[in-house]
Amino acid sequence: MATSGKSIFEKFSDWATKFTGSPYAFIGATAIVIGWAFSGPVFDYSETWQLVINTGTTIITFLMVFLIQKSQNKDSKAIQIKLNELIAANEKASNRIVDIEDLTETELDQLHCYYERLSYFAKEDADIHTSHSIDAAEHNQYNKHETFKMRHEEWLRKQNQKKESN
Repeated sequence: MATSGKSIFEKFSDWATKFTGSPYAFIGATAIVIGWAFSGPVFDYSETWQLVINTGTTIITFLMVFLIQKSQNKDSKAIQIKLNELIAANEKASNRIVDIEDLTETELDQLHCYYERLSYFAKEDADIHTSHSIDAAEHNQYNKHETFKMRHEEWLRKQNQKKESN
C-alpha cells in the first residue's frame, strides 16, 4: 500500500515507535541514566540533580503515552480489518460479528452470552465441527430438542398403551 498520504505526525509516530522499541534507544536511555548517576557526586546529589532525571523521565513518559496509543490504535484497527476479512471470507462464520468493536459494552456482553451458549451447544455435540455459528448451533439444538420431544412423546404413548392393555 502507498504511504504517501501519511501526515507528518503519523510519519513521526511510526519512526518514533520503531526507534524507541530498538536496542539503540534502550542503550541511549541506559547511557543517560548512567551518565546522570555518575554526575551525582559532582552536583553533591542535590535536589536539582534529582529533579533533572525526574523531570526528564516524566516528560518523555508523558509524550510516549501518546505515541504508544497512536501506534496501538493503528495496530488494533489493522487487526480488526484482518479479522473482518477472515469472517467475511468464511461462509460458515457468522457475519454478525464483523465490526463488533463499535458496539457498546452492554451489547458486547450480550454477544458474549451468545458465544457462551454456542460453547454449551458445542459441548453437547459429539462432533466438535457440527456447529459453526450461533444460528447453526441454535438450529441444531432446536432440532435435537424436537427429536427428543417426539421420542419422549412416543415413549409416553407406548407406556400409556401398555398401562391400558394391562
